[in-house]
Amino acid sequence: MSVTKTYEEINAKIRQGKAVVVTAEEIIPMVEEMGPEKAAQTVDVVTTGTFGPMCSSGVFLNLGHSDPPIRIKKLWLNDVPAYAGIAAVDAYLGATEEAEHCGERLYGGAHVIEELLMGKAVRMKAIGTGTDCYPCKEIEGFITLNDINEAVMMNPRNAYQNYAAAVNSTDRPLYTYMGILLPRLGNITYSTAGALSPLLNDPEYRTIGVGTRIFLGGAAGYVAWHGTQHNPNRDRSENGVPVGPAGTLSVIGNLKEMSPEYIKAAVYERYGVSMFVGIGLPIPVLDADMAARLAVKDEDIHTWLIDYGVPARNRPALAKVSYAQLKSGYIELNGRKVPTAPLSSLKTARKIATLLKERIQQGRFFLQEPAEPLPRHTQGVHPMNVRGSVE
Repeated sequence: MSVTKTYEEINAKIRQGKAVVVTAEEIIPMVEEMGPEKAAQTVDVVTTGTFGPMCSSGVFLNLGHSDPPIRIKKLWLNDVPAYAGIAAVDAYLGATEEAEHCGERLYGGAHVIEELLMGKAVRMKAIGTGTDCYPCKEIEGFITLNDINEAVMMNPRNAYQNYAAAVNSTDRPLYTYMGILLPRLGNITYSTAGALSPLLNDPEYRTIGVGTRIFLGGAAGYVAWHGTQHNPNRDRSENGVPVGPAGTLSVIGNLKEMSPEYIKAAVYERYGVSMFVGIGLPIPVLDADMAARLAVKDEDIHTWLIDYGVPARNRPALAKVSYAQLKSGYIELNGRKVPTAPLSSLKTARKIATLLKERIQQGRFFLQEPAEPLPRHTQGVHPMNVRGSVE
């Protein structure tokens, strides 16, 4: 008899301390040994994790009112501009926004967010319009995270389901968001936790959607919407796993509850600022099909090796490779071994999956059934209908 479970049944087991929870790496040998049906009967929740650069991130801030009050027109935090065109004292600080006068040391919004999490004071400068109800025209001083009314992390695009690996065929180094790509196919970079990665363990989004409770930056967060550039209509392997970029998540959470261990600023030489974000998704084992999907291995996950030496939007794919090959440390390309290197941290991804597992086992984290599933067909993802120039 095939097993089926509900969110309510699994949450009841969590409350009773009886839920069986394993990580996405731990379930692989279980499914191989006992089969999907028996594994679905045995395991209730599988935890996933990823920790890598997620540029499309930032925080909404409500700074509270000064005396006299101000309607902020322009705002800087440690010389990093924040967007203030929302309301009187609301603003959005983007992770990749750079300081206006940072000198040789590149510094941006991600650094401000990390320093706030570390309890440091940051310099705030605000310029107001000066109105009858908001007469103040300028304020300057230091604030900490405790001084801010609300700090809501709202990331438009995180946790890419899959992503291309990068290589460079030109005769010079390329400085990119995929790191430094050495000339003449000198190295390959990639960014994923592979078999531990959240969306790769539920490739058809059966349990992930609007309202799904997740681990975000060390705290509980939620999937707010599908992420920008969400494009599930990618080529897929026989196991349903997409080859290359596909689904994405828009996520939200309380910055004040997060940890600088799982939110870290990053600088890419001659490219810019990014932010490493730690995300973990708990996936309920609803039936045997889910158990089989959750047993996906690195050798079952493939992506395209893209030549970033071609400036066009549609860069050529040089090969299709598995994450088992990428994680091995090299790939054979054109008859020679090319070294590979990850941008994301598998060690921290494992830590996130394990920490989320422990919180569920302790009854501190419950599953939330989505209010609406993620779209399974492309919503947009269209190129700009303009021609650009390269100088």
